Amino acid sequence: MNILLIEPYFTGSHQQWAEGFAKISSHNIRLLTLKGQFWKWRMHGGAVTLARLFNTMDWRPDLILATDMLDLTTFLALTKSKSHGIPTAIYFHENQLSYPWSPTDRDIQQKRDTHYGFINYASALATDTVFFNSDFHMDSFLNALPRFLRHFPDHQELDSVNTIREKCRVLHLGMDLAKFDEHKSDHQDLPIILWNHRWEYDKNPESFFNVLGKVKNNGFNFQLAVLGENFSQYPETFINAEKSFQSHIVQWGFADSFSRYAQWLWKADILPVTSNQEFFGGSVMEAMYCDTWPILPNRLTYPELIPPDQHGEHLFKEENELYQKLIWAIDNIETVRSTHFHSIAQPFDWQSMVPMYDNAMEQV
Repeated sequence: MNILLIEPYFTGSHQQWAEGFAKISSHNIRLLTLKGQFWKWRMHGGAVTLARLFNTMDWRPDLILATDMLDLTTFLALTKSKSHGIPTAIYFHENQLSYPWSPTDRDIQQKRDTHYGFINYASALATDTVFFNSDFHMDSFLNALPRFLRHFPDHQELDSVNTIREKCRVLHLGMDLAKFDEHKSDHQDLPIILWNHRWEYDKNPESFFNVLGKVKNNGFNFQLAVLGENFSQYPETFINAEKSFQSHIVQWGFADSFSRYAQWLWKADILPVTSNQEFFGGSVMEAMYCDTWPILPNRLTYPELIPPDQHGEHLFKEENELYQKLIWAIDNIETVRSTHFHSIAQPFDWQSMVPMYDNAMEQV
């Protein structure tokens, strides 16, 4: 089967997902992409450029698979002479209805942020199948839709939520985890606490560093590795933390190569996560694949990622419980280092996931 995979925001995890699926699938997958920048403009105008590019292709796919960053309705309208009759699917990495926007975003302040959610809604309504990367993501989107539609003055089309619901299914994120195997590194003497997420407000760095400060002030010895993508603008919390934890830091900032990133994940011991938003949890799965001990919020997608019999050990409800689990892990570092989470993460590797993906595309 010939599949056209459209990604208007071709960078980071979106790029890794698209390239990973295209590389290992039994189907013939071609990528149609735009550079991963200016995400709002990609959602507004990316469909126009991608439609123009598609119309010039001397190739007709059997299926069009787009991600949530594409305004699918505009794309299909501008390609109707060529795309007519081709089944479509959309894969939601995230959505703009249940995603917590930064309160400092100009669109929030000027009350003009609803259009991005409407693009997601209309695209889901227009496509044949809607894929989500987790149960939590699917539920949060569908639950947010009625509230969103009720904001409008009339013709709210609430029945359309059931129309969308009937064509939704979960297809967990496929990841290239096996590439971590060749970069194994030994643990350091002191326990290493890891941050390997984006440096953004929705990852809740304030809570992370607040708990870590309490651990430090109470005399527990540890080292700190802070990785993850940091943009030109990021929360001031990171600036303050770099000063506060100066004597504990062994790595600060984006790793300059995959091998360095992978080595730090293998060296790391404990992964305390404080995120306010997570639709899947790719960075958590990468760390768990490298046998880092997770301490995760008992909400969002995390309970879905951890076997139920391990929830008590690895999930927390509030900051003090996170603190208690963190100091326990430091005090029992040998137990932590002898426990393996590889088997929990491994099913999300592409080798395991691609048969499910290929079958799902055939069903569309």
